[in-house]
Amino acid sequence: MKTKTISVIIPVLNEASRIGSILERLVNTDNVEVIVVDGGSQDQTVSVARSRNVQVISTPPGRACQMNAGAARATGDILLFLHADTCLPANFDSLVRQALQAPQTIAGAFELRIDSQQFGLRLIERLVNWRSRFFSMPYGDQAIFLKATVFHTIGGFPNLPIMEDFEFIRRLQPLGRITIVPASVLTSGRRWERLGIIKTTLINQLIILGYFFGVSPEKLAQWYRKQGKWQ
Repeated sequence: MKTKTISVIIPVLNEASRIGSILERLVNTDNVEVIVVDGGSQDQTVSVARSRNVQVISTPPGRACQMNAGAARATGDILLFLHADTCLPANFDSLVRQALQAPQTIAGAFELRIDSQQFGLRLIERLVNWRSRFFSMPYGDQAIFLKATVFHTIGGFPNLPIMEDFEFIRRLQPLGRITIVPASVLTSGRRWERLGIIKTTLINQLIILGYFFGVSPEKLAQWYRKQGKWQ
């Protein structure tokens, strides 16, 4: 049986200091296509990515727009969406293919580990991983993956300035099982370290509550930017 190709799509914006190390973990993996989607970086992100011999395309800024553009360019059977400050686990490709072979599984993501020594973040990790499994609700920093056919069937990520991953998963849930792979991505702790664990967690929860109560994504995104937590 032919090994299914995985297209790893990485939306970036001013990530020159991180994108190189992320790509180093991917470029020598068999049957993996890497597409970096730049949203108008003002630093050396594009040149660093090109130096790793991966595909680089440019779009207007906005994670949903960037990820959809990457998916439109992708040729893989499986799409995996990776944040530029997140490292995939070893053998991620085998784990992804195995997860999607399970009956009724249409999508998946990884457990979350945060790259920080702060003790309070161990609790955040546990809560995130519990939420992901119990509610089948992983977020974008957990490297969501799915079959390309399923992605195109649901129309890709909704064109929202924020909460695009949340809404994307909600649209997937009625279609089948969302598997949480028992291996962790390692995501940067910069968000929590910059603003503090309590404030960062409170901001995240207020954004979700606002979305549920009908606050427009545009207003939520505007408020989110003011908190110093934008991409």
